[in-house]
Amino acid sequence: MSRYRGPRLRVTRRLGELPGLSRKSARRAYPPGQHGQNRKKRSEYAVRLEEKQKLVFNYGVTEKQLLRYVRKARRVTGSTGQVLLQLLEMRLDNTIFRLGMAPTIPAARQLVNHGHVLVNGREVNIASYQCRPGDAISVRNNDRSKKLVEANLQYPGLANLPSHLEFDKNKLEGKVNGVVEREWVALQINELLVVEYYSRQA
Repeated sequence: MSRYRGPRLRVTRRLGELPGLSRKSARRAYPPGQHGQNRKKRSEYAVRLEEKQKLVFNYGVTEKQLLRYVRKARRVTGSTGQVLLQLLEMRLDNTIFRLGMAPTIPAARQLVNHGHVLVNGREVNIASYQCRPGDAISVRNNDRSKKLVEANLQYPGLANLPSHLEFDKNKLEGKVNGVVEREWVALQINELLVVEYYSRQA
């Protein structure tokens, strides 16, 4: 599976709220499908799989990428789950989304891929670029790029700016001041279950 292009509300109904995937909220509170309302008790594997799927759909990463992130998080000292979330949160597309420059992570990825974003004054068109403390993120100096971002800023995906980021709306410039802290991760997830899910593969 590469990028998910299917109905997003169907995914949010199954997995719960995914702020990075869609801003819409489902009218029905039960999972989609014929048996959505009377689902039986789920197995331990199903619970872990669901938590992993939340990361895949919210951050728009592939299975291969997520496995790579898990292996990378394993090599770093500290809680593997927290390091995994930090790696995903510090991706350029997610940082653009958290700054309010795009309403969702797929929209932020499109901004990056189309060359509207500069990191430290240079164009970066790779959505998975890992932002580091001290990175300055700005918009390309042309009318089209600025209009796109200004339109998005009127309806940001999330209301609160995380503590590790700062943003100047007048200059359309953001700065990464540190690494994201666990409480600022907007996604409701139990990262330990994701690590357990990958314990045999990673």
